[in-house]
Amino acid sequence: MQRHISEQYDIELANLRELLMTMGGLVERQVNNACNSLVNHDIHLAEDVRATEARLNQMEVELDDECVSIIAKRQPTASDLRAVVSVMKLITDLERIGDEADRIAKIALSVSEHETPNDRYADFRMIHADVMRMLNRALDAFARLDVEAALRVIADDEDIDRAYHALVHKCIQQLQAEPNNAELNVNLIWAARALERIGDHAKNISEYVIYQVKGKDVRHSNPSAQTQGG
Repeated sequence: MQRHISEQYDIELANLRELLMTMGGLVERQVNNACNSLVNHDIHLAEDVRATEARLNQMEVELDDECVSIIAKRQPTASDLRAVVSVMKLITDLERIGDEADRIAKIALSVSEHETPNDRYADFRMIHADVMRMLNRALDAFARLDVEAALRVIADDEDIDRAYHALVHKCIQQLQAEPNNAELNVNLIWAARALERIGDHAKNISEYVIYQVKGKDVRHSNPSAQTQGG
């Protein structure tokens, strides 16, 4: 009987993780489409991102309900409980990434009437590419419970922060030199800020990998030092 219960729990957890990865894939697509809608001034793509946001919110509710049901029925302990808690935390971060993608899509609609800048948003596109890589690797690390991969993603967050601050500095310079383009530069700063926050959420996802595998909360600490041994 105990073996049967354990097998059922494993099946439920596997189904939960599969749904989670589906949500993760949708979130990745949302971020990519939102950024592309901005740099290409693509109104239709931006509107599609905004329309899909409701689906992400629904998936968050469904996954939360699944997690609560597993905890109530199975009363998991130790590593099993950490697995479910990690999923619940990840669900929240994915939903917030979706919110940031929606924010970028809104900005895309605002800038669509402006002329495309000569550099075609070069700095923003670079951050976009780096954040997409970071998010993909974070989700992959979670799927494989790969601590080393998670640590590399956490380290990458500093590069995103530096690139964001460099973009803000450049936009402020352009604001001073070309006040007529103030709206475009301000919107670009806000869009880059949304990408920087997505990088933060990818970092959070990687921290959940370490928590699930090692049982250690590495927030506000040195993850590499915390994961040595154990």
